Amino acid sequence: MGVGKSTVGALVAERLGRAYRDTDEDIVAAEGRTIADIFVEEGEAAFRAVEKRAVHRALAEHDGVLALGGGAILDEETRAALAGHQVVYLSMEVEEAVQRTGLNAARPLLAVNPRRQWRELMEARRHLYTDVARAVVATDGRTPEEVAQAVLDALELKTASSGGQPPDPRQEKA
Repeated sequence: MGVGKSTVGALVAERLGRAYRDTDEDIVAAEGRTIADIFVEEGEAAFRAVEKRAVHRALAEHDGVLALGGGAILDEETRAALAGHQVVYLSMEVEEAVQRTGLNAARPLLAVNPRRQWRELMEARRHLYTDVARAVVATDGRTPEEVAQAVLDALELKTASSGGQPPDPRQEKA
């Protein structure tokens, strides 16, 4: 949460000359309400079911760079569906999260004691992120442009302007 996946994903897609898609945006468009509203009105389990469908649909339909919500990897079937894709885990420490978001944004999982909850979420999820990721890129103290370049470097991808042919885009999921 707040790591910059949407911003970085769009930059990576632009540099590769590929389309960009964000499953959080897909969910908001399909549901006609914010993710926070879905959490409040229906609960986390209902949201996770919607999220799972959105991720699986996007993996099947999209052939560019794909940004996933931070909890998408909680689902075992989603983790299995990500196998074979070039997944990047954008990591960030709590101090950076505080600087970027103040931990006061509309994030339903951080409603009470956001620092502690953020740490607990990361402790519970970090191993899942690293299990599905081909590369881990730290975002702390970096601009979105620097992170995007680090993603490209970590995956050894050539940009559209570099003259090289990018790899099969169906393999570029972040």
